[in-house]
Amino acid sequence: MSETANSAEHIGWLGTGRMGAALAGRLIDGGVQLSLWNRTMSKMDPLVARGGIAVGTISGLGSCDIVFISVSASTDLEDVTIGSGGLLTGDAKPRLIVDCSTVSAEASAAVRAAALDAGVGFLAAPVSGNPRVVAAGGACLVVSGPEQAYLDALPYLRLLAKTVVHAGEEEQSRLVKLCHNLYLGIMVEALVEVTTLAEKGGTRREAFLEFLNGTVVGSDWVRNRTDDLVARDWTPTFTMQLLCKDFDIGLGAAHALQVPMPIAASVHQLIQTAIGHGLSEQDLLSLYEPQARRAALGSREERELVAPPANS
Repeated sequence: MSETANSAEHIGWLGTGRMGAALAGRLIDGGVQLSLWNRTMSKMDPLVARGGIAVGTISGLGSCDIVFISVSASTDLEDVTIGSGGLLTGDAKPRLIVDCSTVSAEASAAVRAAALDAGVGFLAAPVSGNPRVVAAGGACLVVSGPEQAYLDALPYLRLLAKTVVHAGEEEQSRLVKLCHNLYLGIMVEALVEVTTLAEKGGTRREAFLEFLNGTVVGSDWVRNRTDDLVARDWTPTFTMQLLCKDFDIGLGAAHALQVPMPIAASVHQLIQTAIGHGLSEQDLLSLYEPQARRAALGSREERELVAPPANS
């Protein structure tokens, strides 16, 4: 365990989907005694096998000192905190909630206000990194909330991620993470556009990407995902549906702040097109498929959208 983590503290984790399981696993592997709750109980089994302790209800986490949350959407965060049977509605409540989800600033602020009324601290701590990156210790966290709450949680945050940044006292981290995901979507669309152009001109996809990765515009993210793009393997790390959700929220924030984002708005339409082609639960790299079709790349068979895996 981290030298500055308090071994006497009782830590809870709420939400063990792909991202939540990877994050919770980091705490367990760091020596933290972790209580777990998830709506689908079976998803906790691998973490229980590693030393986690499953509880049957959200209220079972109420006795924890700090509870981390990882859920998919704004409504999920509200449901598990201020909804019926939520973390802030029972007699026993944690001292601090740390939410690692990517949700709207509005939902985050509503939960923060409810936590304050209940005498509970609240940190917004969204994560950059897919579950594979998180499990390997390569994640980045941007955190906002009161500085003392941040310092209280910092030993655990450092177990979760290689980079931890305190961005402000309120909801600043929500917008920072949305900006990150907007950029990610724009970057992927740019990548698949130039890749299909090179292919249409007669260069093999793998040759173009090998060249690109060796230049000053190459990046670790593209290098790490090159094999997937070459193989057209859309096994999800971050689904198209989740990307679309973040574009919805991010562009809403841009509208509210009167910041023009014409490129992001165009990519948003392309993401929605990909979802309309049945790629909702595929990886965001599957933006390649509708782009290849628009470019009339290869034979008719090669242009067919890849069917989702049977186990998706």
